Amino acid sequence: MNEIFSTKQGPDIFAGSNRAFNLDAVRSFVAICETGTFRRAAARVNLSPSAVSLHIAKLEEQVGVRLMTRDARHIALTEQGEVMLGYGRKLLGVNAEAMAYFRGSSLAGRLRLVAPFDLGVSLVPGLLNKLAETHPAIVVDVRLETSDAVQSIFADGQAGVALFNEVEEPGLQVRELASEPLVWLMNEGGRAIERSPLPLAIAEIRCAWRRAALQALDATGIPYRVAYSSDTSAGQLAALRADLAVAALPISLAKDGLVEVSGNYGLPKLPKTQIFLAHDGSELAQILAAKAV
Repeated sequence: MNEIFSTKQGPDIFAGSNRAFNLDAVRSFVAICETGTFRRAAARVNLSPSAVSLHIAKLEEQVGVRLMTRDARHIALTEQGEVMLGYGRKLLGVNAEAMAYFRGSSLAGRLRLVAPFDLGVSLVPGLLNKLAETHPAIVVDVRLETSDAVQSIFADGQAGVALFNEVEEPGLQVRELASEPLVWLMNEGGRAIERSPLPLAIAEIRCAWRRAALQALDATGIPYRVAYSSDTSAGQLAALRADLAVAALPISLAKDGLVEVSGNYGLPKLPKTQIFLAHDGSELAQILAAKAV
């Protein structure tokens, strides 16, 4: 029995700095990844650039690998850095939720979120429900626009958080939430695909999917006409089911009587579409962004 409580000296399996991550260092790392520079990251976490640099050095020493390459103008994540970024966001999100649970979040304020119409229906409600569970005193004003308009509104400082679809790399510091291929969809057994010029169901101007579809058709010289225009994909889907047109939409929508157009029709290949999140680094925005893990 005495041996169980022995104070005999031996190897301490809990010794050293590798037993737990320093959340301040993780926060600095994530801030650099999301802002693109040490200077902007330092402003976000309220530290000096040298302190942020020290955090990264300590974090790399702890994990034993390089997490990023950097020079005077450019920062790029290594493969292991990409992995660490995913873990880092999860660590910060769980920490925020745990603190809110045990302290009973008293954080209050107003935050504006801007998103395109489709994400306003599919993604935003669940995100707001998660926020309400831990931070009920935070009020979120939601504004719905086209994807291009969302990016402009956020860049102008008129929103703290932006969610949007894009087929190209955006000019903002963003986090990718999901991606999938854009494909040409039609009504199963429909005849719209056989008409010329090709009838299209597309979204309003300034939509990334619309832009991708028209650019692809223009590049291949396929004649087309806009047969149906809607500010949501629901309207496009209705036009497809009525066999009025074909449309460029995410492959996940190929269901309930809608199928991908056969390659025999020679329509051009489309890029993948991505869902991005951007935030301004404010406390309220970071809390909401952490819910989108």
